[in-house]
Amino acid sequence: MTPTAPATPAAGAAEALVGAIAAELAEPVAPAATALALDLVRHGGDSVAAVLFYGSVLRTGDLDGVLDFYVIVDSLSGWHGRGTWQALANRLLPPNVFFHESDWQGRTVRAKVAVMSRRQFERAVRPDSLDTTIWARFAQPVRLVHARDADAGRWAAGAVAAAVATAAWWAARLGPESGPPAGYWDALFRHTYAAELRVEKADRASGIVGHAADRYAALFRPALALAGTGFAGSGDGTLRPALATGEREAARRRWQRRQVAGKLLNVARLVKAAFTFRNGVDYIAWKVERHSGVRLALAPWQRRWPLLAAPGVLWFLWRRGAIR
Repeated sequence: MTPTAPATPAAGAAEALVGAIAAELAEPVAPAATALALDLVRHGGDSVAAVLFYGSVLRTGDLDGVLDFYVIVDSLSGWHGRGTWQALANRLLPPNVFFHESDWQGRTVRAKVAVMSRRQFERAVRPDSLDTTIWARFAQPVRLVHARDADAGRWAAGAVAAAVATAAWWAARLGPESGPPAGYWDALFRHTYAAELRVEKADRASGIVGHAADRYAALFRPALALAGTGFAGSGDGTLRPALATGEREAARRRWQRRQVAGKLLNVARLVKAAFTFRNGVDYIAWKVERHSGVRLALAPWQRRWPLLAAPGVLWFLWRRGAIR
């Protein structure tokens, strides 16, 4: 097995990756997801540039779960109202998140909805972002369930492609020295989950990659090229990123800072959610039980005063292994 010469970022890397992402974004979704997205658009009106659908329900089609949406707006004031404290909170620590329910063909469909501005999203998918949560989520399969116009659709494809390229950049440095694309993606998602206060099972990362293995394999090379990372390839699909001496170690030190920052951001968002997340207590209890198997029975006072209850709840979840 003789590796080829290292590949360099191709001039058409951006076009190749954006084209692949645009095709993925356009794939059909469950009608319930489209109907719920239109509810969100009716609320935000012309301020809504795009609605992105991602997460576990997209993968499984299980409408008994909670659908995950990101609403991307031109102006936070256009969504929240000018001069409101919700708009200020979203500007200082994005995104604002809320729990939304909608009736669809005689059943209740539930969604967790995050709201960000275009500018915030663009900053969040860059490799130098301290917050890993946005690009890590949108490196995974995603659909564009609403675009205001063709320009908004092109923007969405470019922004999601940038998230995938950022993910590939980090995967090349956090993953093995050589191996198949799946090994790099698996290593990446293990690192990104560890950088958050996740309530996920230990094999979550491999499950994410395994669900769409061909998709991750196909995107890895153009994403590396767009990220400016060369690589050597072999006929059996094994890759070896072309990294300078010491580059991997330097990137891992930078990642340690992101791991610390990620947990602090998660704590800050939990505190913020106590004031801004409508119906958030019920959502959190559902999420914990669904992903860790730990049932969170909350007393009436904990529902009324979630911020005061948070330390005890976190301690309980940590002791039960729901938080790692």
